[in-house]
Amino acid sequence: MKNLPNGNRVIPFSPETQLAMPEIILLGLNHKTAPVELRECLAFSGDETEDALSFFQRHPNVREMVIISTCNRVEILMAADNRFRAVEAARTYISESKDIPASQFEASLYVYYGDEAVRHIFKVASSLDSMVVGEPQILGQVKTAYKTATAKKTSGVVLNRLFHKTFSVAKRVRTETGIGDNAVSISYAAIELGRKIFGKLEGKKVLLVGAGEMAELAVEHLIRNRIGDIFVANRTFERGLGLAKRFNGKAVRFEEISDCLRYTDIIISSTGSPEFVIRREHVKGQMRGRKNRPLFFIDIAVPRDIDPEINRIPNVYVYDIDDLKGVIDENIEDRNREALRGERIIDEAVISYRQWYESLDVVPTIVALRKKMDAIAKTEVRKTLNVLKAGHGGIAPAEEDCQAVCRMADALVNKILHDPTLFLKGDGCHGDKSLYLDVARKLFKLDD
Repeated sequence: MKNLPNGNRVIPFSPETQLAMPEIILLGLNHKTAPVELRECLAFSGDETEDALSFFQRHPNVREMVIISTCNRVEILMAADNRFRAVEAARTYISESKDIPASQFEASLYVYYGDEAVRHIFKVASSLDSMVVGEPQILGQVKTAYKTATAKKTSGVVLNRLFHKTFSVAKRVRTETGIGDNAVSISYAAIELGRKIFGKLEGKKVLLVGAGEMAELAVEHLIRNRIGDIFVANRTFERGLGLAKRFNGKAVRFEEISDCLRYTDIIISSTGSPEFVIRREHVKGQMRGRKNRPLFFIDIAVPRDIDPEINRIPNVYVYDIDDLKGVIDENIEDRNREALRGERIIDEAVISYRQWYESLDVVPTIVALRKKMDAIAKTEVRKTLNVLKAGHGGIAPAEEDCQAVCRMADALVNKILHDPTLFLKGDGCHGDKSLYLDVARKLFKLDD
């Protein structure tokens, strides 16, 4: 066993080794292991995610896949027959599709298998692995990733069950702990940073670049701080207009952003642009008209929207998503205590999912099926013998008659289960055996 540079362990695994059941594997990097400069280079857009899923749909070793790509993480979750080949295939695909040598990001990768992969995805969706613990956006992002995979038909029995369990666990953590009380999102942390710089936000004019969910959350927090005028710039003017009206603000066209810099104080940018939206020359040309009033940029987009060179201009401050890590959270101790309660819920869920996963092996399913059939047969035999006893004035049937009825019940169970047993052992299963096992367990309610 060897350790990766980031401390994660990789268990030696022969390329020829094949598992009876697909193994759950998670490979990725996040805000803890990679800086924003690397994360923005490796992030998958919506189209890139679909392309990747289509590519791995044809891979002989990868049975199922879901890709989660947010501003803070890129994670590839797989159900595969051979962990060695699956991990190498994912690492190679990232390198080739992003045109980045693997040596530049390998040290930032973590790889989890089995229970640890399951535990990690539970923590991610429950916001226990977020930059700001308790932020609610990640669950929606995980749901979107799963929806994309189901649309592309790359999520099957194993990952379908895992994500349904994931959503259930996230809901439990949110409702059974206080992790959602006074929850702080990235946008909230950004507002806190602005308050520390300006002293107070009251009356400050704000320009929002991008009209997505992060922008809406930022507006909500700003309004609580009694800020002044709100301007919204979005590539789709109609969408920007809708958000501006909702918060009594004013929509401006994307081409007007440079002019807005003359009279706004805070710019919060959260677009999906692959290039800088605001460059150094845009800001420098407006500073004379501002008469040295400070200008504060909060860049919560990945890839970044704001050119970091803007920071070199006097009285201009640019903070990106990684800078938000330094914002002190007034409720951090309470949230961490609640996070411990969330961890216990997740530990229980990992065990529950593992029990279901192990049940997809042939032997436990056949044993459970026979046990249920035997129990039904014994119950019906008992009822039949009681009826016979009542019909003969309370006199029980002869011992040999009772044994004959029991032998008949056993024979029926054996004959009924003969063909299904052969089928599940492989004589009739073609393709993904876990699918047939899952159907069998559902048909006979073996997991109830």
